[in-house]
Amino acid sequence: MYDVPQTSIWPLRQKPDVRVTSHPSQDVRMSLPSRRQRIAALARLELTDSLRSRWLQFAAAVYILVFGAFVWLGLRESSVLGFTGLSRVVLNVANATVVAVPLVALVATCQSIAKARTSGHLELLFTQPTQRNDWFIGLLLARLVVLLGPLVALLATTAVVGLVTTGQDASLLPMVVHALLVSTSLVLAYVGLGLLVSAIAQSLERAVVYALLVWLASVALHDFALIGVLLQWHVPAPVVFALAAMNPVEAARLAVLASVDPELSVLGPVGFWIANELGASLAYFFGLAWPATVGVVSLVIAARLVRKGDAVR
Repeated sequence: MYDVPQTSIWPLRQKPDVRVTSHPSQDVRMSLPSRRQRIAALARLELTDSLRSRWLQFAAAVYILVFGAFVWLGLRESSVLGFTGLSRVVLNVANATVVAVPLVALVATCQSIAKARTSGHLELLFTQPTQRNDWFIGLLLARLVVLLGPLVALLATTAVVGLVTTGQDASLLPMVVHALLVSTSLVLAYVGLGLLVSAIAQSLERAVVYALLVWLASVALHDFALIGVLLQWHVPAPVVFALAAMNPVEAARLAVLASVDPELSVLGPVGFWIANELGASLAYFFGLAWPATVGVVSLVIAARLVRKGDAVR
């Protein structure tokens, strides 16, 4: 039997090893797995569960639809901001992922914690030699791999095809790198928000409703509210920038525009103020850093709720 005190929720955390006694004359000391091994095992478990989930099919369909549509549009003769061919494909895909990635990330994460609580998965899992933070990190890593993996593969394939077929297109590789950085920042932001929503929600239905509200507020309602403010009052350019940049989607869109148009002329007077006061480099850095910051803060809060909350609801 295991010679471990049963006075703590995490009894195995207090001892680096466990004494196993199968016979009075035998005394075998068995080492427990390290934290890295526990996280890797939990990440594999969550990844296997993700590969069987329907939301993965939804994510694949969205990615294929976005890339397929913009490959067809990008290979036509017209140009956008001076870009043609595959460079235009990547530019348009970067703009499309600003809308699609938040929805896919929220769908992939909004039910994960709530489902684990209501199904009893957490209660069963915590009977094993593991900690709540280990499971949360494993869940996070699995979701990031599933969401970022297809994007990395598609963008890398686009870069290779472009270099082989149109090697003279010098703007293709930087555009692929910019699109990948923007997508990664957005995935981190909305994975964090999705896990936070799942940690707060009391049921699976509420988690879905909260996630849809977050997505609508990010991609539509925020824009409508900002337009309403601009129509009602004469707002200075710095205030407009601050109100818009609070939204991770708008910040990511600013990063996309700053990477291809340093003058930000498509934004009008606000773009002129950003280009002159902040500069394209700082605007691009802000567009990447702010969504990542929102994601990290959301993840910290969600991890605390998981650590302090009940395992069953």
